[in-house]
Amino acid sequence: MSHIFDWIFAQYNGVPTHLIVLESIGVLFGLLSVIYSKRENILVFPTGIISTAIFVYILLVYGLLGDMMINAYYFSMSIYGWYVWTRKVDANHFIPITTTTVKDKMWSAILFTITIAFVTLVYLFFDKFNSWTAYVDTFTTAIFFVGMWLMAKKKIENWIYWIIGDVISVPLYLYKGLVFTALQYFVFTGVAILGYLAWKKSIGKSPQTLLK
Repeated sequence: MSHIFDWIFAQYNGVPTHLIVLESIGVLFGLLSVIYSKRENILVFPTGIISTAIFVYILLVYGLLGDMMINAYYFSMSIYGWYVWTRKVDANHFIPITTTTVKDKMWSAILFTITIAFVTLVYLFFDKFNSWTAYVDTFTTAIFFVGMWLMAKKKIENWIYWIIGDVISVPLYLYKGLVFTALQYFVFTGVAILGYLAWKKSIGKSPQTLLK
């Protein structure tokens, strides 16, 4: 067990203390956000905003431009999602969880394609296509962009995107030396599976409270 901890902390040799502290805080609030999302709790958005703001800075430092843009996008979509989730269908009920329509799927495909193209241009502009991580980062960025958009719209399929993106992100962050973040995405994978199952039971049901 000690060898595992030695390996984990060896990844942080030479890393400024403030970045380690910020990463830990960002991971904590990111985990809280996913747990609140699973519960269909409105606190998913304020906790997510704190986490994404922290990771925008950290990922900029590490040069992971795609994931940095993901978090900047999360930040703005959290504000949008906060608004959508608090809309009411009547005096006592908020909007329910629903499945994607044909129109939603079309926009998901468009958003995925546009994101791939945009992130590719950003990497080319900054001459960052110098590692396999850049190509993976481009792909996961598109996955997470669609997942966040669907979550903000309270579509159950958002969890499928999260699961795929989380699984891919674990080895990516381990390779980059962000061990705590890799562990976060490993936990996210499990929570996303549970989230999908929980939301499946609530499809079509309009909640009376968003604090659960």
